[in-house]
Amino acid sequence: MVSVKRFNKAFVDCVALFFMCELACAQNDTEPIVLEGKCLVVCDSNPADWKSSSSPLGISVRAANSKVAFSAVRSNNHEPSEMSNKTRIIYFDQVLVNIGNYFTLESVFLCPRKGIYSFNFHVIKVYQSQTIQVNLMLNGKPVISAFAGDKDVTREAATNGVLLHLNKEDKVYLKLEKGNLVGGWQYSTFSGFLVFPL
Repeated sequence: MVSVKRFNKAFVDCVALFFMCELACAQNDTEPIVLEGKCLVVCDSNPADWKSSSSPLGISVRAANSKVAFSAVRSNNHEPSEMSNKTRIIYFDQVLVNIGNYFTLESVFLCPRKGIYSFNFHVIKVYQSQTIQVNLMLNGKPVISAFAGDKDVTREAATNGVLLHLNKEDKVYLKLEKGNLVGGWQYSTFSGFLVFPL
């Protein structure tokens, strides 16, 4: 009789273990795991699959401000204004892309969130004007520079690019450090985008 009870207990334990293994194997990496007294939300990078899911936890979680990009140009030649002569900020009159609206009318990028950002610029210097130095500024301090000074070409671009680790509310803009843009800087460009948030 004792051996039958031991056999029954061993059988029940074996069946329970089998069902636990089956349950564990049935779950894939996109299904939520239920733990007693705790809640675990699993985010899937393919939210299209959630529409067919009957799970009550099929909640889409999207990071705020996850898409950030801008691209601006000078569409025509323009004599520097009194304001730009004082600040020496290089202004752009046409915004081609401004996802998130973080590129201001003053041609300053205002960072919406902490992350790694990519920036590049091409500032055109006209024939026979003096050498220019353009700085990419972060919160009033130069980060990188570019130069253009060849007098034998019709137009020349001071160009550069960089990846920056930015925090929320950091300000990025272009400043003319040396020289002038008299005669205009048509076709100059300034672009940036969020590579990934931190």
